[in-house]
Amino acid sequence: MNLKAIAGTLLPVGLVAGHLSGQNVNYVNSPALSTPPGYSHAVVVEHGRIVYLSGQVGLNAKGEVAGDFRAQATQAFANLRAALAAAGGTPAELIKLNYYVVGLNHEKLVALREARDGFIDKAHPPASTLAGVQSLFREDCQIEIEGVAVLPEKPTGKH
Repeated sequence: MNLKAIAGTLLPVGLVAGHLSGQNVNYVNSPALSTPPGYSHAVVVEHGRIVYLSGQVGLNAKGEVAGDFRAQATQAFANLRAALAAAGGTPAELIKLNYYVVGLNHEKLVALREARDGFIDKAHPPASTLAGVQSLFREDCQIEIEGVAVLPEKPTGKH
């Protein structure tokens, strides 16, 4: 089954079409699942350049930790923005985010959602995964966020 056939099977379950910089990206939320708060259940990409973003933590350009959890989450999103810009993209082109939070609790979840909502395209939120973890690569880091973005295909130069 090709991607268009797969995408066609998703239409009855809540397809929300998106159009990111010239590629076809569809955000899917199934009515058989609970309504997701700030993310999509699935994202279907028909074409474009995929960018895999390494996990970003709350360290500034000097390698200094940003402070409390909220500050670290905000810095991690700023770092993702910088990595995307270096690849030629923007946060609006994110299709997947994975979050790893040390000591995950309700307070951290609220802070994370607030930081995320200032970063993502709320009309077409990326698919997401959130995991509570025991530790990250540095003892003072409380959050790591990795992502996947889809950028427009490069022109071939042929007319």
